[in-house]
Amino acid sequence: MRKINYIFGIILLVFCKSFAQQDPQFTQYMYNMSVINPGYATDDLGTINFGGIYRMQWVKATGAPTTSSLFVHTPLSEKIETGLNVIKDELGEDVLNETTINADFSYKVNLNTNAKLALGFKVGANFFTTNFNGFQLNDDDISSDPAFQNLNQTFFNLGAGAFYFTDSYYLGLSVPNFLPNKQLKEANGVQAIGIDELHFFFTGGYVFKLSDNIKFKPAFMTKIVKNSPLSADITANFMFFDKFEIGASHRFDDSFSGLANYRITPQLRIGYAYDHTISNLGSFNSGSHEIIILFDLDTFGNRGYDKSPRFF
Repeated sequence: MRKINYIFGIILLVFCKSFAQQDPQFTQYMYNMSVINPGYATDDLGTINFGGIYRMQWVKATGAPTTSSLFVHTPLSEKIETGLNVIKDELGEDVLNETTINADFSYKVNLNTNAKLALGFKVGANFFTTNFNGFQLNDDDISSDPAFQNLNQTFFNLGAGAFYFTDSYYLGLSVPNFLPNKQLKEANGVQAIGIDELHFFFTGGYVFKLSDNIKFKPAFMTKIVKNSPLSADITANFMFFDKFEIGASHRFDDSFSGLANYRITPQLRIGYAYDHTISNLGSFNSGSHEIIILFDLDTFGNRGYDKSPRFF
């Protein structure tokens, strides 16, 4: 039987998830833009972008969350792009599971010879389950407590976004889901579990060419959620010889991070990020780890791949 200390750990994390930012967060978000912005677009016709990311958050904390994501993105023509994203968010040992599957559609408009604006929408479903079987509170079965009822629910997602980009910078504005999951508020007597709110994202990035072999790549992301403080990430990466990147990131009032990635082949890149928690949760965990793998398939088969479609 799982005892009270484990329950308190889960309650703490569910509380944080319910009343703070709820959508999964990634330190290496700039290489996974389609997850938060369905308007994300590239200029790489004939290239299919695959990717996967795995995040272990608040390692060593009781019931710490883990998040994994798989995504694929490709232009269908010079104006139309599509994508598919799967995100799995888990708290504890199968106590709370949330799997989201979304399809993206984006339409590009040429504003001038260098700048383009892409408008997109996201549609999908969210599969939400909880499992409190075996939990005990002071040796009493909690199955009759409305705070610990098992749930198995499905919700629909609908989001939209705009993505403005040139050869050297981008700006994005998006709401990944316009449909708050109100059903969870009314599911049982305790409404604190999983009340989704609208998430507004504003992102941007720029590439400064310092020399033929060195580029400076600052980026930012701000996130606004009802009943939660503003979340802001600032990242500064340096790229060497178009192969190796290293940098640092700061999530205000939350963490400092180190990032690095390496392009093993023209098509394959791997990356790693470590977050050091500076909030009051820092006393209860040893930081967060994140691994990302990106693979770009050139279906034309007759050209080298000379830039990353994710943040250039």
